[in-house]
Amino acid sequence: MSKARFMMLAVLLTVSVCSCTAQTDGETVPRQVGGPCEGCEALLEYDNRQLSFRDTLPEFHKNNVKLKISGRVLKSDGITPASNVIVYIYHTNEQGIYPKGSSAQGWGRRHGYLRGWIKTGVDGEYEFYTFRPGAYPQRSAPAHIHVIVKEPDTIPYYLDDYTFDDDPLLTPDQRKRFSNKGGSGIVKTRNLNGLQLIERDLILGLNITNY
Repeated sequence: MSKARFMMLAVLLTVSVCSCTAQTDGETVPRQVGGPCEGCEALLEYDNRQLSFRDTLPEFHKNNVKLKISGRVLKSDGITPASNVIVYIYHTNEQGIYPKGSSAQGWGRRHGYLRGWIKTGVDGEYEFYTFRPGAYPQRSAPAHIHVIVKEPDTIPYYLDDYTFDDDPLLTPDQRKRFSNKGGSGIVKTRNLNGLQLIERDLILGLNITNY
């Protein structure tokens, strides 16, 4: 075999190996999507909990303005339900503070204990029961609920926060700043049996960097 042919075969072999899905100890390395995401690893802090499509956050029953947040998680086509997706939310209390327990660990020291996790089934549906948060004290940002998702083959990444269409702090200028990651996070509520209902579908990959 000529030296030139040998070198060509070596290059082709290298390209073939590198083009395969990266693996570590037999496991696929998650795709790096969404860009920098401080605190996204908090999504993984559900420990040994068995996640379902529904979760109730702490203090749901104690607060007056109770929320039911529901919808479907959809693949990037905006149509197909996405299964085995973890959705993590967290928010402030009614005073706009992230309350922390005395034994807070990990990102619970920053995000507080008003947080919850679900994992979608084959229909992609999700539900959270919580309450309407307050805006940060002495700041102009509207009240919001943070949301982070993780698909089976990606790292966790942020979607646009849930914000409330009727919030006076949600000014026209504030509305223009949103990137619509996962679809618009501006939600309208409707009242039913003592709950404020929010419906929002989450579209994976929509307006997500490097997706």
